[in-house]
Amino acid sequence: MNRYLLVVVVVLGSAPSFAQWKYPPTKTVDATDTYFGKTVKDPWRWLETLKDPEVEAWFKAQAKLTDDTLASLPGRELLVKEWTALDRLKPASYANVAVEHGRVFYKKTLAAENVGKLYFREGWNGAEVLLFDPDTYKPGVATTIGAFAPSFDGRKVVLALTSGGAEYSELRVLEVDKKALLPDSIFPSWAGSATWAKDSASFFYLATNTADLKSLEIELNTKARLHVLGTDVATDRDLLSNVSHPELGIAPREFPSIAIDENSPDLLQATVATVQTEMRAYTASAADLKKKTVAWKPLARLEDKLVRSMAIDRDDVYAITYVDAPRYRVVRTSLKKPDWAHATTVVPEAADSLQYFARSKHFLFLVYSNGIVGRLVKLDLATKKTTEVPVPAPGSVELPWCDPNGDHCLLMLSTWTAPTALYDLDGAKGTLTKSVFDSAVTYPGFDALVSEEVEVPGHDGTMVPLSIIHRKDLKLDGSSPAIIEGYGAYGISLTPWFNPRDCATVLHGVVFAIAHPRGGSEKGEAWYRAGFKTTKPNTWKDFISSAEYLVKKGYTSPGKLGGTGTSAGGILISRALTERPDLFAAGVVNVGIANALRVENSPNGPGNIPEFGTVAIEAEAAALYEMDGVQHVVKGTKYPAVLGVGGWNDPRVSPWQPGKFVAAVQSASTSGKPAMLKINYDDGHFTEEKSVTFANFAGMYAFLLWQSGHPEFQPRPTAAAAVPDAGRK
Repeated sequence: MNRYLLVVVVVLGSAPSFAQWKYPPTKTVDATDTYFGKTVKDPWRWLETLKDPEVEAWFKAQAKLTDDTLASLPGRELLVKEWTALDRLKPASYANVAVEHGRVFYKKTLAAENVGKLYFREGWNGAEVLLFDPDTYKPGVATTIGAFAPSFDGRKVVLALTSGGAEYSELRVLEVDKKALLPDSIFPSWAGSATWAKDSASFFYLATNTADLKSLEIELNTKARLHVLGTDVATDRDLLSNVSHPELGIAPREFPSIAIDENSPDLLQATVATVQTEMRAYTASAADLKKKTVAWKPLARLEDKLVRSMAIDRDDVYAITYVDAPRYRVVRTSLKKPDWAHATTVVPEAADSLQYFARSKHFLFLVYSNGIVGRLVKLDLATKKTTEVPVPAPGSVELPWCDPNGDHCLLMLSTWTAPTALYDLDGAKGTLTKSVFDSAVTYPGFDALVSEEVEVPGHDGTMVPLSIIHRKDLKLDGSSPAIIEGYGAYGISLTPWFNPRDCATVLHGVVFAIAHPRGGSEKGEAWYRAGFKTTKPNTWKDFISSAEYLVKKGYTSPGKLGGTGTSAGGILISRALTERPDLFAAGVVNVGIANALRVENSPNGPGNIPEFGTVAIEAEAAALYEMDGVQHVVKGTKYPAVLGVGGWNDPRVSPWQPGKFVAAVQSASTSGKPAMLKINYDDGHFTEEKSVTFANFAGMYAFLLWQSGHPEFQPRPTAAAAVPDAGRK
């Protein structure tokens, strides 16, 4: 089998499919791959070389056409103004709360601010102190705090500073009492990878082997290193990697990480991970940091099938498994001699799905969900008894933080149409009170909205959950524009989450639907595995079934229906558009995978092999071909309008993924509808910056609603002659 038979011959690009759409010329190349006897053509292969000036020029030309077109849609500006006005109604938003040595650290973003700043308080009721403003870090460079971690003594904070949406950060250390940055600087490191050693004078972090963020090597052979404050970064110790510990068999694509839990301060805890849900974990004595090498001992293997959460309590280890429990159970084994095959069941499987647990000093708090409604259960680590913790209202439940030195936690309760409420959880009492971080706000007009939860028969009779948000006065006559979103990967559930942008869009008479296809875990592990590798077609088929339901029940009609998928949801939307082009007016591939066969040839690709598969295995190569939107674009087909969106600084999904899909549709479609590519040069996979985020999503929604014929989103008259209005009859 010749996996990589590649012949490149430059061919001049042909004219656009329709003269009214004057796309930038796109050449093709004679590139082919053969996978287990199947030869696959890839005429857009040249677009993968992002540093080639010709490729850069092509992306810029496509982006200009798209920017000019979107600028002609008045509804885009309207959405940005509305979203900005709604954002200013909320006094502040809080994120990433952490408590160390009595000091409460958090990121706070005021209504008028573009990004968040770092604050702290001496105790929960202490005076608020501004610690670090990222706007002052590098004049002229939009900087965000991608993550932060306070030291155990509360006197220092390691900051992961990012710009342009890049997720690889510069690590800097802030001295809290002086509000001053220490000289130490490390670049690049994955944002959020830094954790402190117990001496509060050194920290662990993920080190890469290159500073080139677009290099195919950026996520290979990474190392978990230790930096001692005030020392040369070049001397940082490699504590865990395939170089320092070859006996552990760490693959080049696996990410090592190290942390110390305050409840077990004398123990180093490490993981070696990809996107695979099963955990591979190790422990070592913290005293080994003073020795020549760290003696890592296995705590969990992939074959133990432990997922989601793990916690050590004295001589016991707790974890979640799906073995004999498709909706998961909590098990316990010995720390000194872990034997997961004979682990004790502490909390048996329930009727709903166990999402994860959070650890406080004396309890594990188990978060469950049936896909929509969450609940909270407290496990007493001393008595092993469980107690249901009542929540104030039905909705999705999240625990973003629990105090390892006490039993105070923060709880978030959210629905599709009401602002997320933040509560303080007294773990010992099991009671909830409104948190000091809760910013109560009433959004005008949102009381006119309603959400519905239904189940839709899938292509094989499986019932698929579908959430639908609309105005209460909606007429089920098929006349309403609609947007349906889906994901379906990594076992991630799209549980209810309040998004004022979406709700404000619905007020314009738009139906907004969220599909819950197989590949997520709304119904547990089996639901995840039914949209995984060779079963992946269920993901986009469930999405198609959900879209068909919206049409059948009169929520919308095919000429008014737009679909969107983000990141791994790019597989879902690109295959839904290619399998059922008649069902959609338009689709958006948002920083999405649309060329699954080539994922391995991107920086983030090798780490995603456990989720999507590899072309080196015959069955998985065939599955990747089925997932590949580019390979299923057929010449002479009337495709819906397509908008591909790429982040030029995206470390997860290279912009050539949506770019190649757009190039293929431009070449093949006979519908006369636009196929366009939006490139965000100030963004990566996502960014915290409101100005970038609002403009980006307003452009996507405006494109979909333009093509659905929504009157508020049609091109201005001055641009109508140059930019055809595919939404009008």
